[in-house]
Amino acid sequence: MRLSNKAEEILEYLWIMTMETGKKMAGFKELKTDKNAPEVEELIALNFIDVLEKGIVLNKEGMKEAEDAVRRHRLAERLMIDVFGIRKNLMEDTACLFEHLIRKEVEDNICTLLGHPKVCPHGRAIPRGRCCRKRSRSPKSIVSNLADLKKGARGKVAYLHTGDNKKLRKLMTMGILPGVLVEVVQTFPSHVFKIGHMQIAVDREMAKDIFIRPRRRRQ
Repeated sequence: MRLSNKAEEILEYLWIMTMETGKKMAGFKELKTDKNAPEVEELIALNFIDVLEKGIVLNKEGMKEAEDAVRRHRLAERLMIDVFGIRKNLMEDTACLFEHLIRKEVEDNICTLLGHPKVCPHGRAIPRGRCCRKRSRSPKSIVSNLADLKKGARGKVAYLHTGDNKKLRKLMTMGILPGVLVEVVQTFPSHVFKIGHMQIAVDREMAKDIFIRPRRRRQ
């Protein structure tokens, strides 16, 4: 089954609204559609939505498809930033186009290549997939957390992920910011790495919150 782009966008909006804002119904105006639009009829035929007088509700049958659409969109955003290096102000439109090209058969491979990212560049959670639960390591990840890197590894900080704002501020105060080049100096008993001429030591739990895009070693 392959949904139209507009139908996928409606499912994404409904999932975000339902799961992240707690609202139950989205109006036709905010969805930029109407009751008789082809994309709405498409979703009705698949029994993914319930259409009411004033708007649309995502039903149980459509929840998984909607979650998958959000997952593909947020993985596309991470891909744009972490792999292609596209600036954030250009990322959204590019990701919107790219997400519709990502087929279900390859999204887990993309997730694995990115190191199973937990959040999109905006800090919103990326729904977990089967590969995240299995922590698949094949193919090799493009982005890895600092705790998994070996001594001598070098790379740029891709992003920071922590739900603790105090810890996030501490990392940023130490100069650990996206785009900064780091080199791993020590992995035990603490993780020590260099930023420029400065050496920084963190424990393993904090190292897991720092995601690095490793540089390939020269042959």
